[in-house]
Amino acid sequence: MSMNPIRPWRNIERRPSRQISVGPVKVGGDAPISVQTMTNTITTDVAATIAQIQAAADAGADIVRVSAPDEASARALKEIVAESPVPIVADIHFHYKRAIESAESGAACLRINPGNIGDESRVREVIAAARDHGCSIRIGVNAGSLEKHLLDKYGEPCPDAMVESGLDHIRILQDHDFHEFKISVKASDVFMAAAAYQQLAEATDAPIHLGITEAGGLMSGTVKSAIGLGQLLWMGIGDTLRVSLSADPVEEVKMGFEILKSLGLRHRGVNIISCPSCARQGFDVIKTVEALERRLEHVKTPMSLSIIGCVVNGPGEALMTDVGFTGGGAGSGMVYLAGKQSHKMSNDQMIDHIVEQVETRAAEIDAAAKAEAAE
Repeated sequence: MSMNPIRPWRNIERRPSRQISVGPVKVGGDAPISVQTMTNTITTDVAATIAQIQAAADAGADIVRVSAPDEASARALKEIVAESPVPIVADIHFHYKRAIESAESGAACLRINPGNIGDESRVREVIAAARDHGCSIRIGVNAGSLEKHLLDKYGEPCPDAMVESGLDHIRILQDHDFHEFKISVKASDVFMAAAAYQQLAEATDAPIHLGITEAGGLMSGTVKSAIGLGQLLWMGIGDTLRVSLSADPVEEVKMGFEILKSLGLRHRGVNIISCPSCARQGFDVIKTVEALERRLEHVKTPMSLSIIGCVVNGPGEALMTDVGFTGGGAGSGMVYLAGKQSHKMSNDQMIDHIVEQVETRAAEIDAAAKAEAAE
């Protein structure tokens, strides 16, 4: 088994929620927190869109959202859905007919924004299409596009207005006996989003989709998302998430998993524990970690790897990881396997050797998991 012990003081008790289906992916209840992203290709460029979806799926995305801004895009979803390895959510704004067309094209979920989808009669038609074609619905409230009557009532976007918008839309769906829905209340302001999500979590048992919308570029957006989503996840709030970045969708997926991995909520791939390096380092830690991150992207098995520059913390960290390397002297360091000191390795061969050891350990973990499942 992988050396990731579950300790009582680090357990997170997730908020109870209803479970719905987004195609074959379960969201809510006891299902794993799913990671989403969104394509940024022109949807009618089917080949490019499918290629981006495949790349996101390879990075671990459970669900991918695709924009349907016009009829041609909504109709193109039929071919995209047929080729996609993961469920597709159709992103709908302004025109309710796009939602109906997307449902007809096989979308697993329809994301609609109550601030711009239209009156209740239009929502009713969307509900009918979703029911007829087996779609779920995401109510996507956004601080930047709240309904006018709520802005008039509250004076500005705020958590109360966002939650009221979401609950009003939940009522419409439930009044039409439709319960296959999840909900989000996103804002670019971390405080506003966090407060809205906390209120929402107390007001409904619907599955919650987390996100800090329009968070920014790769670095700034990841920091904002980690702070906002991290505190909510720590409180047990959230059943699915997207890290919204002005970056490649694959980066959104990677960052989503890193946030979940840091809280012990999802385990996928190699979790590298490394020091920031200093004058005590016995090898170039930063370049080594950069190389290992690239070389180990293909490993999907949950496991841990410690790369520590010296013996101050290296041996202690290695005791708790599947594979470890601690810098020493005379151009070599110590390799640890399954938490135990194993053998020395020269620095000039360490990267290839560590990759080999990680791959071997991953195969052992996978084999043990298969044997346990067969019993």
